[in-house]
Amino acid sequence: MISRPLPFFSSGLRLDADLHLPDDGGAGAPYPVVIPASGYQGLKVIHPERFARALTPRGYAVLAFDYRGFGLSEGERGRLVPQEWAEDVRAAVGRVSTVDELDADRISLLGWGMGGGVVAAEAAEDLRVGAVAAVNCIADGTRSTRNMHDEQSWNSLLERVAADRGRRAEIGRSEITSPWDIVRLDLDGRTDGYVGEELYRAPGFGSGVTLESAEMLLRFSPESLVHRVAPRPLLVVHGGQNELHKPEEARSLYEHAEEPKNLKIIDGAGHTEWMFDDHPTFRDLVEELDAFFSNAFDRAPVS
Repeated sequence: MISRPLPFFSSGLRLDADLHLPDDGGAGAPYPVVIPASGYQGLKVIHPERFARALTPRGYAVLAFDYRGFGLSEGERGRLVPQEWAEDVRAAVGRVSTVDELDADRISLLGWGMGGGVVAAEAAEDLRVGAVAAVNCIADGTRSTRNMHDEQSWNSLLERVAADRGRRAEIGRSEITSPWDIVRLDLDGRTDGYVGEELYRAPGFGSGVTLESAEMLLRFSPESLVHRVAPRPLLVVHGGQNELHKPEEARSLYEHAEEPKNLKIIDGAGHTEWMFDDHPTFRDLVEELDAFFSNAFDRAPVS
């Protein structure tokens, strides 16, 4: 694939982004566009670039970017707010709409993890988006976060979030905490192992998160908005043994959506242990995504 920088601005902040194009000498231009949205703690060099490597040979342009406050993007470090991430995705849609070799009438969103909820929320408000795919998503921030915790850690998190409201009102700053105080990886062994072995290789991964971010996550409920994606198609894909974001998240997002919609549960798959370029489950997902995006825009999938 061919890659070049394509930064853009969101809420006045310069976000770091790369445009990845098929290596076909421009024969397929204007290209349909896929914008991957990372999940919790995600960086563009992880799953967005993985999807770019898989989708550009199939004729798609892929814009991989870092949310505000992550990677080389501007913004407050430690602030991880899905409502603001939706604004960043919206700005990404605006940016690709200005590039001549990209087809502004064929823009799709692909969200991973928390990003799956983000793209559903963004597309509900943005008619420029033609199709939405949510993989291992969250549908409600409070429910999904509660399901990651035992009773003691959940109550502790709620107490800390409540105390932080007073702290912010008094001194104007939110307490920084470990990201894993909010999203508990240790209760999902397969995901915890993958994160430790693979994701920490990306510089900046695993940085601290504000407790205000936790509060905003608990307020985030893409399932309350997803019905507004219709009549544009929605694909929901989820690991059947996902112990981080449980399958009820996918089912709830699907149930709250209107037609056209499709739900696929991957038997035996967890949250992220299969996210390798050559893993059969990932390759099957790419086939599913290609068929979905191609059908959304009336083009033949590329095998």
